[in-house]
Amino acid sequence: MNGLISRLLITMAIMLASGLYMHADTPSKRDRDAWMKEITNVKNEYIAKKLDLTDDQKAKFIPLYNEMEKEVRKTAEDTRRMAREVKKKGDAATDLEYEKASEALFECKGRECAIEKKYLAMFKKILTPRQLFKLKDAEHDFTRKLMKEHRSHKRDKNKKDNKSKAR
Repeated sequence: MNGLISRLLITMAIMLASGLYMHADTPSKRDRDAWMKEITNVKNEYIAKKLDLTDDQKAKFIPLYNEMEKEVRKTAEDTRRMAREVKKKGDAATDLEYEKASEALFECKGRECAIEKKYLAMFKKILTPRQLFKLKDAEHDFTRKLMKEHRSHKRDKNKKDNKSKAR
């Protein structure tokens, strides 16, 4: 039953994401924000179910977890933005700009890790040791299932497109 619910949640997230992206060649920021919000909600439900959180734990953990995810995402986005800017400049970029962008790229995982470690102390106050141990597996499992569903949906869409072209 848990597998069915998990699969259903992920399938719904993929369908929503596909629907938002099919209507425009370049999705608007609003579409992307709606997609991210829906994925976040599905991920929250998935993790809560995988960790078997009580209602009280869920009420405390999920907002904190989302806050952590937001910080990690911002760190990665800032790093990618810096790298894109230097890449865009090409030969016009200075050695110092290349050096700073390189350092940011190499240090990004460390900054993300520091953020997660900061939240670990707070998570310990909410989750049991067993739940805390299962958290990373639940995150990785969600990502794997989401990517699997995405590939499957993309494959099905390509088959449908190829059939319509053959007509």
